[in-house]
Amino acid sequence: MEVILKEDVINLGYKNDIVKVKDGYGRNYLIPQGKAVIATESAKKIIAENERQRAHKLAKIKADSETLAEKLNGIVLNITAKANAEGVIFGGVGAAQIAEALAAKGFEIDRKIIETETVKAVGSYVAKINLHRDVKAEISFEVTAESDE
Repeated sequence: MEVILKEDVINLGYKNDIVKVKDGYGRNYLIPQGKAVIATESAKKIIAENERQRAHKLAKIKADSETLAEKLNGIVLNITAKANAEGVIFGGVGAAQIAEALAAKGFEIDRKIIETETVKAVGSYVAKINLHRDVKAEISFEVTAESDE
């Protein structure tokens, strides 16, 4: 089944992409959730026309994303979390905590575009931020144990 994505879907495609998916995935998840529509000929023509009209807007968005990526690439975050004596964190550090730390530095980044594994121990890690389909930034973050004082 071919569908046209109405929004970005991680590991599948980006908005307005025409992708081939299994019938059940399209009918039971993508279409009911409003993430895609069936790719009919008329829908494909409408998407093609809309893409032509929005080409210059997309170039500006990409340029803004590249500028933000340059600023983000040099950042090193320090995130504190409660941990035991061996350095194992109670709970975990994930995209939400990284987004909060970025917000404290003045960058409003949605946690949904941050890719990282859930960190369960004190140490240094790297997270990827998908700013645009062609622009990705990598930030380093250090997880330290919270002091009891």
